[in-house]
Amino acid sequence: MPGQRKRRRHRQQEFAAGAGRWEVIFETQDAAEWRARPARMWAGQEPVDWSSVRVDTLCGRSTRPTTYRLSRFVPGEPTA
Repeated sequence: MPGQRKRRRHRQQEFAAGAGRWEVIFETQDAAEWRARPARMWAGQEPVDWSSVRVDTLCGRSTRPTTYRLSRFVPGEPTA
């Protein structure tokens, strides 16, 4: 897709390590709850800036269940 490399590079710079931190909005191990909560957020009941949201799926094994995590990027304060 044309321009994809440029968009990816811009996003990496925008969310660089020194620019801020990722704050967990929601985390669960229940798949049904995972599908319902972001749907409510998308519908507008909980306002979220979706351009700065990250979805993580921490895959489980036989000893640990799969964990779903929704995080928001919080920009750091500029240093003078």
